[in-house]
Amino acid sequence: MAPDYRLTMTDPKKKSSTQTSQKSNRGGARRKVAPRSAYTKTELLEMFRRFSVQRPEPRGELEHVNAFTLVVAVALSAQATDVGVNKATRALFKVADTPQKMLDLGEERLRDYIKTIGLYRNKAKNVIALSRKLIEDFGGEVPRTREELVTLPGVGRKTANVVMSMAFGIPTIAVDTHIFRIANRIRLAPGKTPDEVEEKLLRVIPPEYLYHAHHWLILHGRYVCKARRPECERCVIADLCKSPEKSCDVPAPLVELPPQVIGAAE
Repeated sequence: MAPDYRLTMTDPKKKSSTQTSQKSNRGGARRKVAPRSAYTKTELLEMFRRFSVQRPEPRGELEHVNAFTLVVAVALSAQATDVGVNKATRALFKVADTPQKMLDLGEERLRDYIKTIGLYRNKAKNVIALSRKLIEDFGGEVPRTREELVTLPGVGRKTANVVMSMAFGIPTIAVDTHIFRIANRIRLAPGKTPDEVEEKLLRVIPPEYLYHAHHWLILHGRYVCKARRPECERCVIADLCKSPEKSCDVPAPLVELPPQVIGAAE
């Protein structure tokens, strides 16, 4: 008996979705699909669970006394270390911890306080301008939304996300150099731009861990998964890590670390 092909034959009048997509791509570049996270949901839950055990209450390492000084500190930290910014702002925030006091201080005197920070001239100009805008447009108060924060001079998406998280407790992911490196190195959220990495991290990080994830990843990148050489022997997720660079498969002991000392040397 001849085999029955009726279930496998296709109607010649109907084009398959594959044929249609192939034709639609002819004559044009094919859209590249960005790599997905290399981790399963179970692995992601375990990864952030370990971070939560290691640092139950992670903190940002920029010194500040209120939302305004946080905005200023984060704006000053671009292309500078937190340690360097803290050294400059300790004295500054004693005399100028509000937008009005910063305006009264003036750009020239402000430069004297922050001249040890890279790009200090342009940053001083931005701090004075953002202080003026806060007074004129927001009644001297730091706004809570990203859309409003990015209207301030010298404040981009990363700075806005940090302020939303640290000042107002809004879960966000601010992609700095550490997080961008980590997300790509360990294949957690591969992306070519900070915005792409941020979007992917928001999709893959378990919701119950999102609030602290920003600080966990920054601190992990700063102290363990370092730029020049990752210290895999000190890593609590060494067995889960999918990085081709890793040198160890045995995770470090999962113990709570001593409380952070803000302003300590990196």
